[in-house]
Amino acid sequence: MSPDASVFNSDDKSSVGSLPNADALPVLKPKNNGDSNGTSASATAGPTAEEDEEDDDEDEGGDGAGAGAEKKKKKKKPKKKKKAGANAQPSMTSAQAIAQQSEPPRKPVSTFFKNNIYPVGEIQEYLNDNAFRTTSEEKRDIERQYLKEDSTSIFNYNTIRRAAEVHRHVRSYARKTIKPGMTMTEIAELIEDGTRALVEENGFQSGIGFPTGLSRNHCAAHYTPNAGDTIVLQHGDVLKVDFGVHVNGRIVDSAFTMNWEPTYDNLLLAVREATNAGVKEAGIDVRTSDIGAVIQEVMESYEVEVDGKTLPVKSIRNLTGHSISPYVIHGGKSVPIVKGKDEGEKMEEGEYYAIETFGSTGNGWVRDDGVCSHYAKTHDAPPVALSMASSKKLLHTINKQFGTLPFCRRYLDRLGEKSYLLALNDLVSKDLVTAYPPLSDTIGCMTAQFEHTIILRPTCKEVVSRGDDY
Repeated sequence: MSPDASVFNSDDKSSVGSLPNADALPVLKPKNNGDSNGTSASATAGPTAEEDEEDDDEDEGGDGAGAGAEKKKKKKKPKKKKKAGANAQPSMTSAQAIAQQSEPPRKPVSTFFKNNIYPVGEIQEYLNDNAFRTTSEEKRDIERQYLKEDSTSIFNYNTIRRAAEVHRHVRSYARKTIKPGMTMTEIAELIEDGTRALVEENGFQSGIGFPTGLSRNHCAAHYTPNAGDTIVLQHGDVLKVDFGVHVNGRIVDSAFTMNWEPTYDNLLLAVREATNAGVKEAGIDVRTSDIGAVIQEVMESYEVEVDGKTLPVKSIRNLTGHSISPYVIHGGKSVPIVKGKDEGEKMEEGEYYAIETFGSTGNGWVRDDGVCSHYAKTHDAPPVALSMASSKKLLHTINKQFGTLPFCRRYLDRLGEKSYLLALNDLVSKDLVTAYPPLSDTIGCMTAQFEHTIILRPTCKEVVSRGDDY
């Protein structure tokens, strides 16, 4: 999802309401089990861990002294199911699973990975002062402990990898299915129906991470169709597709841009390469301002020729990437996409980030534009007395159905909410809910977006949302 520097601004360590794992998150203290037989993080789903198995079929009595000894029949104990350890591997690759997926996608990804071990994203090793992390036994042991956490734990990497696998399956179908002539509502429902099915939507345990962004042309972010929207995708449009998937509050936030005629190919290339440059630059102890400088340098090295005129590609200065916390899409830190005046904040071990960039052939600055569709509960809002019964009812629905996860008006419609706009505006006016209207550059320009979710693991950087497509 695509916030500006002020969007979803929250303290990463603060409470996120009454959701599972919602209290201030504890630091995981790994147990020292003496296991040091790890391998390179880039070789497996995680460092290896030796797990000894007992032979349950082994004879349990004496050896029958004497010929007259009476033989006793012993019941065989049922074999214990082998527990997936830190060295367990996925049963297939992501590409193999996608090839077996239905069209439209409706097979849950768990049916392809029955051991709850999901494909690892792209691994990038740390460089320079952090190069030691690749082979550090201390750091490997931390990762072993993460992977031994319950499969539902927010610390187990397989939680977010499952969400990433859903994202890859859904977008694979979307990228070959979305065509000019489709309505925005048809496209949004195509993505959201697939996401709900593949992640096995189940309240706060798994579901949609935030509303599907389908911003077109000069609109860069935060547009999704409301009920009654009749906009139809055109052949000359540049469409940003930004959607999220969560598992136990771990959100995968990833986006791509589509076009159907070649005029703006260089714009898409500029933004994609800028995002990849930002991902490469990101790392533990890296200053976010340094990432912004690298992104801007790559982005603005490109030009686009439109009707005989050469237009520079500009980074959109007031849009940023961001850290991600459990159930909170913007975890408190912003990652600029231009060179800043200050040093910025330091990235830290264990953090999750959405590295996203936006390029424009216009001014490189967005403003609020049009009817709002995106909303989110303000998770750190102080208690406020509500006088309207409808506002109390709507807030109860938001707390129960979304918590601090962003939502849109279509999602309220889907729940059967009626005539709720007055109550929704009341909650916004009291800062209990924040509205995020569409963000647009100057009319007539084109904008593009690419985005990946990364984990700053102790031993390496994992681009968890990476796929064969981008």
